[in-house]
Amino acid sequence: MRQFYVDTWQKATRNGELDAMEERVAKVIDMHPEYHAMLNNAKHLGNDYLPEMGETNPFLHMGMHLGLQEQVALDHPAGIQAIYSQLGQRLRDVHATEHAMMECLGETLWQSQQHGGLPDESAYLACLNRLIDSKEM
Repeated sequence: MRQFYVDTWQKATRNGELDAMEERVAKVIDMHPEYHAMLNNAKHLGNDYLPEMGETNPFLHMGMHLGLQEQVALDHPAGIQAIYSQLGQRLRDVHATEHAMMECLGETLWQSQQHGGLPDESAYLACLNRLIDSKEM
């Protein structure tokens, strides 16, 4: 999968023809200039990214963007499209909107891992709705 990100970015920067999935990935990569140098150097493909060392896995991060975008496109869980739209109107920035929502997605996935079950969609939606209600954003 990491190689797919590298190959897609190389195609995109060389104005190669991209299929639909590659276009989606290239747009996410484009939103993250901090990852461009890493993607241009294949030696980073095997890197470990340790959260306990304050590191963020760029491939996981970009994958979460893609996963969230897919949820919004499918409106699954039901209501996520409306939340995305409302939060987007408020923040007026796609990247900031997705990052805010990814906090809830990450928490939901972490909780499901801790409990050994499926992600709790109602808790996820509740977290997302709190973003809408928050005065801090």
